Amino acid sequence: MPRDVSQLIDHLRRSGGDTTDVEVKSAAGGLPASLTATLSALANQPGGGTVILGLDEQAGFRPVRLPDPQVLKQGLAAKARAFTPPVRLTIDDAEVDGTAVIVAQVHECDRSAKPCRVAATGTAYLRGYDGDYALSDLDEQGFLAARQPPLFDRSPVEDATIDDLDAELVDAYLSAVRDRDPLGLGRFPDDDELLRRAGVTRDGGQPTVAGILALGVHPQQWFPRYVIQAAAQRLPTDSAATRARNQVVISGPIPRMLDAALLWARRTFDTAIVAEPDGSVHDRPSYPLVAFRELVANALVHRDLDHWSAGLAVEVRLLRDRLIVANPGGLYGITVDRLGRDAVTSARNARLVAICQHVRSPETGARVIEALASGIPTVTESLADQGLPPAHYIDSGIRFTVVLHQHATAPPGPAERTTAETSLGITERRVHQALTQNGKTVRELSEELALSAPSIRKALRGLRDRGLATQSGGRGRITLYQRKEFPAGPGGPR
Repeated sequence: MPRDVSQLIDHLRRSGGDTTDVEVKSAAGGLPASLTATLSALANQPGGGTVILGLDEQAGFRPVRLPDPQVLKQGLAAKARAFTPPVRLTIDDAEVDGTAVIVAQVHECDRSAKPCRVAATGTAYLRGYDGDYALSDLDEQGFLAARQPPLFDRSPVEDATIDDLDAELVDAYLSAVRDRDPLGLGRFPDDDELLRRAGVTRDGGQPTVAGILALGVHPQQWFPRYVIQAAAQRLPTDSAATRARNQVVISGPIPRMLDAALLWARRTFDTAIVAEPDGSVHDRPSYPLVAFRELVANALVHRDLDHWSAGLAVEVRLLRDRLIVANPGGLYGITVDRLGRDAVTSARNARLVAICQHVRSPETGARVIEALASGIPTVTESLADQGLPPAHYIDSGIRFTVVLHQHATAPPGPAERTTAETSLGITERRVHQALTQNGKTVRELSEELALSAPSIRKALRGLRDRGLATQSGGRGRITLYQRKEFPAGPGGPR
């Protein structure tokens, strides 16, 4: 049976565009060529996804009459066989506003066979929150590595010794273990034996990857990209030469990086002065710090540690309308739809998680993690308390991204939009809002909106066709795109 199509369409109309697990095609002229990339990307995505044929996204997901639904379904089934391994589909008929549509459930490819490739070209695709992307060589290594259970955190660190562990952090760790687990791990009176049995060290006192990352003096001596790379988007008043604000690379062991990330957030997030009902006045950051801390802690502890991801950092990007936290490595042992709903704890890096349960912040003495499946509910509650939309979680299988929005992402209601604005997709609206009369380049728009250059160019073509953007430059000069305003009423753009 297909998913509840009416609820699905309502969600798409509220969000103003496709989601990471749903792709809509009008298919009025037959199966579109772009469907090939979409089927591969959804098959590679945890949980798969859904393709709906017979809806026009540009017209607010209104149904279009399909010329021959049976031919389209046969074409879908044939296209699914053109992949290695073949894409598994469940195809159903449904109705939207009284018009027939086709709903195809794309099942996730078996982990042992990923990535799912286009047989004719060998290309595999990955789903992002702004489109489908061909896998890079590094992405492909991530899928191949995911076929095996992750045990990299147990490996010894070459040339590291017990002296490369932070004495302050180790002392606090030993004290916490003996206080919290006195009859288990804490029953070993010898410090060296306790550290070895905890997986912090191996025989002879050589630290493990988990031990160095959690308790090392400077883990980046061996893992230079196991860092947090944070930056804020430049302001409209900044010069064109300004690429970013408050850009930092945060290094150190996990508890010190977490403290430094919170310090960066306090300095970087906008702050409002808020009066409470009891008459007290407080500073309130644009995003709740407790949610930020949980997301960064999860990214540090659950990031992929295998060789393929050694050159990738945890990324934190603060844009004007949203905050993005991303780490290499997808979810492990749990799916996005279960996050925060089930009291399930699952760890890609089981040894690192077990150690970090007893690691304390050197600044505050707070735990790094609880490992009680309480982090996501904490994020959800803190966002709701501040009147912010729920977090958006995106699992591509080899990358996990969380997006916090400053405001609701639904587009304006019909009464608030002109005819020209109603016809825009969500990406076109975002690009139009980011444009200025002085003009911006594709690269500037891509960095500002965190969208790919192809997605930006596609949106700009649509805006130019509607008379909502102009282009200048070219032929040896920088190409700029300028904004034209929506019409106030009949008569076209001003």
